Amino acid sequence: MKSPNKHWQKAAALAITLVVTGTAIAAYEHFKDPAPLAIGDGTSGPKDMVWIPGGEFTMGSEHPRAQPNERPAHEVKLHGYWIDRHDVTNAQFTRFVAATGYVTTAERKPRWEDLAVQLPPGTLRPDDATLVPGALVFTGTDAPVALNDYSRWWKFVPGANWRHPTGPGSSIAGKDNHPVVQVSYEDALAYARWAHKRLPTEAEWEYAARGGLRQTDYAWGNEFAPNGKKMANTWDDAARPFPVTEDRGTHEKVQVGTTAVGSFAPNGYGLYDMAGNVWQWVADWYRADAFQIEAASGRIISNPQGPGASFDPGNGPTAYAPERVTRGGSFLCSETYCISYRTSARRGTDPMNGMSHLGFRLAMDEEAWKEQSRR
Repeated sequence: MKSPNKHWQKAAALAITLVVTGTAIAAYEHFKDPAPLAIGDGTSGPKDMVWIPGGEFTMGSEHPRAQPNERPAHEVKLHGYWIDRHDVTNAQFTRFVAATGYVTTAERKPRWEDLAVQLPPGTLRPDDATLVPGALVFTGTDAPVALNDYSRWWKFVPGANWRHPTGPGSSIAGKDNHPVVQVSYEDALAYARWAHKRLPTEAEWEYAARGGLRQTDYAWGNEFAPNGKKMANTWDDAARPFPVTEDRGTHEKVQVGTTAVGSFAPNGYGLYDMAGNVWQWVADWYRADAFQIEAASGRIISNPQGPGASFDPGNGPTAYAPERVTRGGSFLCSETYCISYRTSARRGTDPMNGMSHLGFRLAMDEEAWKEQSRR
C-alpha cells in the first residue's frame, strides 16, 4: 500500500485541480432513484434476499481517493438479481455445517501446493510438522508502528477457524447474528452450493452496494459521518491509531471485531454492511487492471463475469498467483491506513485464506429462484 501521507498529498492536489478547472466535486452526488424495496419472504422471493432491478451504472471511480485498480470509471449493464440482505451469519453457517459435515480450509492441514503458489519461486518446503490447521488473525500492536509491514499486526494462529475466530481460546458463543469469518473462497462456494445460491460477481456487488446512488464515495453518500452519525463498523481513529489495540485513556486492551448484522442503517436497496464489518468474497478473479481492460472496449459491458485469471503486480514475483476479489472493507479499515469501505474499493485475496475480518454474502438469479420454488 502507498504511503498514506503521499496518498493524501496527491488527493489534495487533484481536488484543487478539479476546483480550478471548474469540475464540481458535487458531480459525485448524482442520484439514481432505487426501485421500491422488494425483500423475499420465501414465497414471493428467496427469504431475506433483496431484489436488485437490472440497469446501467458507472462502475469504478475517478474520485481523488480512488486507487489505480478502481480506475477508470466505466459503464456496466446488469440484469436483475437477488442478493442477501446481510452477510452470512454464524448461525447460518452453523446450520450448513450441521447439515453437511463440511470442514473449512482453516480446519484442515494446509496443502503445500496451495501455499507454494503464493510464495516466491524457489521457496523451500517447510517441515511437514509445521503445516498445521489455522488462519490469519488480527493481533494489533501496543504502540504505533510503521504501516508498511502488515506482519506486525497479522499472525497465523494455529487453531483459528470460524468457530474460534481469533484462536483456540475464542468463541462465537452469543454471536449468532455476527457475520461468519475465517472462511475461504472455497468455503463460501461450498455454502453457496448447499444454499442453491452463488457468489455475486464484482459488478453485481458494486451495483448493489451503491444502493441507487451514482458515483458517491460511500454506500450512503459522500460524507463519511453525516451529522456526526457513524454509518459502518470501521476503525475508530479518534479512539486509537491503527493498528494499536490499547485505549488512549485507560491504556487497557481493546477488543475490535465484528458487530451483529444490521447494526447500522441499510443502504438505498435495504442492504446491510456493504461497507465495513467484514470484507466479502465475490466471484471474480482479481486483476489490478481489470477496469482498464473493460473500459478499453469502448462500449457498455453487459453482465461482466470478470477476467479469466489473476494479475496483481503489487505482489512482485507472485503477480500471477491466484487471487479472488474481496469487497467492502472491514472493522479494520481506517482513514490513516485502509479506506476500503469506499464503494469502489477492491483488492485481491488468496482464495484459500481464512481471515478474522473476511466473510461473504450470496446472490441468486430469478430463474434459479423459480426453479427452486417449484420443488
